[in-house]
Amino acid sequence: MVDRQEIENWFKGLQDDICAALEQADGKATFHQDLWQREQGGGGRTRVIAEGNIIEKGGVNFSAVHGEPPAKMLTALGLEKANFYATGVSIVIHPVSPMVPIIHMNVRYFEMDNGVYWFGGGIDLTPHYVVDEDAKYFHSQLKNTCDAHSESYYPKFKKWADDYFYLPHRNETRGVGGIFFDRLADQDGFDKKQRWEFVKAVGETFAPTYIELINRNKDKSFGDQESYWQRVRRGRYVEFNLLWDKGTKFGIDSNGRTESILMSLPPQANWVYDFQTEPNSPEQTTLDKLVKGIDWV
Repeated sequence: MVDRQEIENWFKGLQDDICAALEQADGKATFHQDLWQREQGGGGRTRVIAEGNIIEKGGVNFSAVHGEPPAKMLTALGLEKANFYATGVSIVIHPVSPMVPIIHMNVRYFEMDNGVYWFGGGIDLTPHYVVDEDAKYFHSQLKNTCDAHSESYYPKFKKWADDYFYLPHRNETRGVGGIFFDRLADQDGFDKKQRWEFVKAVGETFAPTYIELINRNKDKSFGDQESYWQRVRRGRYVEFNLLWDKGTKFGIDSNGRTESILMSLPPQANWVYDFQTEPNSPEQTTLDKLVKGIDWV
């Protein structure tokens, strides 16, 4: 039987592996580790990286928290009162170059003393400029990972991501999507071990996939216009994380560490009143592709 200690230890190892891979890809910056304890139970390892050759700001965070859940969290999750335990790894990388995409991943496990448990997570890509070939590559890697565990996963979780990573007040997706899943437990013919093996595979997909995208785009030239657009798009990223992201809300509701929760925000972002793109510009082309339902594979 898969238990919480096995899961927690594996997530710690995943954090180590991803940090090492990103440091090597960046070639300059290294991660700074901040160990923290949660007063109500548990703690974590926040690792941040900044001012690198590739990465302007990023975080690869591990946490394992437990205790009595706040009433607000129980209400939000629709759960009865019982002690909880939650662990996972959360990643957001904001690159220096607007030609390199932002990426996010979260893999997590949640359980309660009354027997309730589930796995959740997701991985999605937010290019400042959508490159079709990169989006197709990204989605093909995710589909391969999903298909190795169930051919039902990718179409279901891809649609879930389209619906989740969406800014309804803007009528646009955050990026080109990816996969998103939540509350995966003993259901639909899958048991806990099968769910856990899938979550591990998603975690292992992150580093090689993103490093390939870094290498494809890191040497592309850009100027003031592209950097300005990058800051505008980062503003959209902030809007999603603060208004709609369930992970942010869970962290705040569970009395998590604010600095770790908000590490996902970019170092700089712009909000321009009534911003309009030029017709037929690369920026408009990107906006035209920030819609749900694009079949990238």
